[in-house]
Amino acid sequence: MASVDPPLTRAAPTPRDLRADLVLAAVILVGAILSATLSAIAGIYGEEQGSMQLALVYAVLLAAPLAVRRRWPATVAVVISLAYFAAVTLHIPEVYVGNIAMFIALYTVGAWSADRRRAVIVRVAIIVGMFAWLLIVMYRDAITNAEDADVIAGAFSPFVAQVLLGILVNALYFGGAYYFGERAWSSAVQRTALEQRTAELEREREVTAAQAVALDRVRIARELHDVVAHHVSVMGVQAGAARVMLDSDLEGSRSLLGGIEQSAREAIDELHRLLDTLRTPGASDDAAPSTVGIDALPTLVAASDAAGLPTVFTVVGDPVPVPQVTQVNLYRIAQEALTNARRHGGAGARAEVRLRWTEDRLVELEIVNTGRRSADARPGLGQLGMRERAAASGGSIEIGPRERGGFRVRVAVPLEPTLATAAR
Repeated sequence: MASVDPPLTRAAPTPRDLRADLVLAAVILVGAILSATLSAIAGIYGEEQGSMQLALVYAVLLAAPLAVRRRWPATVAVVISLAYFAAVTLHIPEVYVGNIAMFIALYTVGAWSADRRRAVIVRVAIIVGMFAWLLIVMYRDAITNAEDADVIAGAFSPFVAQVLLGILVNALYFGGAYYFGERAWSSAVQRTALEQRTAELEREREVTAAQAVALDRVRIARELHDVVAHHVSVMGVQAGAARVMLDSDLEGSRSLLGGIEQSAREAIDELHRLLDTLRTPGASDDAAPSTVGIDALPTLVAASDAAGLPTVFTVVGDPVPVPQVTQVNLYRIAQEALTNARRHGGAGARAEVRLRWTEDRLVELEIVNTGRRSADARPGLGQLGMRERAAASGGSIEIGPRERGGFRVRVAVPLEPTLATAAR
């Protein structure tokens, strides 16, 4: 079942927002008291004007809900609307600050109510109620003043003009509160989504950086294993043979010791190249950490043969250019396979390295050795490194024991880069 993304919403009000609401409530309270006092002195309702005590209560009912307007926007809007209805009905001498509080309450419902369906219902109900009340008042005034000449003067009489002006002002008033509330909500949601996306990108950047470090660690470990394991293995075999031959064949022992010396120098040279690559800024897998390649396979085979594992090298097909990174990977796979053959093949083991170019733009490398039959070929770091190198070049590899004894490693790599190779 497909997952459903959670609806977008804005961030909760901050402590600073809540403190600002308290300040706004205090300003509205002071403004409502001043407005009620001046309106009472001016006598805006004449003889029908309500008492000043009711005006003070009305001022509190306008200001107190605004102190929590962002926490409970719908409830605040309903309370202020009812207070406004009551104030107009009872002719409480305050009009201006009440209109401001009504606008703020409607705006807050649109800007801060997380339940968008409820926000629409509350605002529409308040607006419809206000317009219904306005039409009732206008109809009552029209009936009361039916005999007034201004009322029956025609379609463009002062009374009709006043009615139309009231409708227009209220439409702009309520429409503006609704529109600006919606705009504030949309802007806040977009800002929250952008902040979330920024945080996700930051987390992804950290993960990517950690993965890059891990890949570098793996690459370093693979290179060190391939370089050290091969040469140390060769030196171990030659040192053992030299020890056995020391008393009976001094010249042969001297030759084997020279081979150990040469292997040590080669190991140091390759370690230097590897360290130089690691110390180079911006070095990556695309920059081969060694100059070895398939051209060095005959030398590798000769070294394996000299180390006591009779090895032959065969080339099939017409050679074509091969990327340097692929050459390094193929060389290291052959190096690791021959090292394993010397370690596990036993006495009398032989090996063969075959390099083949196929017609379907593949280069294949196969290393086969005879020797002991392995009943439990548990993969180690060497096999893991070979698989990683084959995958890094976009190829496939087969590693496993032979039925007649010994081991086979076969890797096939495309000569043309693929999307998978580029991704790796």
